Amino acid sequence: MDKRELRRLVRAKKQQFSAADLRTMSEKIISNLLAMSVMKESRTVLMYYSLNDEVNTHDAIDRLVADGKTVLLPVVIGDNAMELRRYTGPGDLRVGSYGIKEPVGPLYSDYGEIDVAIVPGMSFDRNGNRLGRGKGYYDRFLPLLPQAKKIGICFPFQIFPTVPTDENDIRMDIVLA
Repeated sequence: MDKRELRRLVRAKKQQFSAADLRTMSEKIISNLLAMSVMKESRTVLMYYSLNDEVNTHDAIDRLVADGKTVLLPVVIGDNAMELRRYTGPGDLRVGSYGIKEPVGPLYSDYGEIDVAIVPGMSFDRNGNRLGRGKGYYDRFLPLLPQAKKIGICFPFQIFPTVPTDENDIRMDIVLA
């Protein structure tokens, strides 16, 4: 199966679940994520503000901020790049590119301080390979964070035996579903 076919299949699988089903699955995944020692020990975390069909990160982001962690969210800047901005609370958000809520907080560029990067994906395999939505934003950005533990999160039905990859695709250190 090629990347386009796999994305189509995952979109169809997502439609088989209600919003309540996805929320329930999200709660378990996020609970497991926040319980990980790498998350507890982190000081600076790159997260993403989830779309309706992704593992819901909204409460986790606020919890990490309440725990005193620096939380960064991506902002799309143009057709092929993103930057990071600090998130301090829901008032920091505005609807940006692709209908994704993005922070308007201070620009963050001290990438060497980022301990953990939580990365969304359309699908993953158990070897850490990731298939994104097809724009390549994370695959271009993640090489700037060689020290960060890269954790892909998704619903269990998004895990496949293998995910098609090419030389530009960045592998995750951990996949949590």
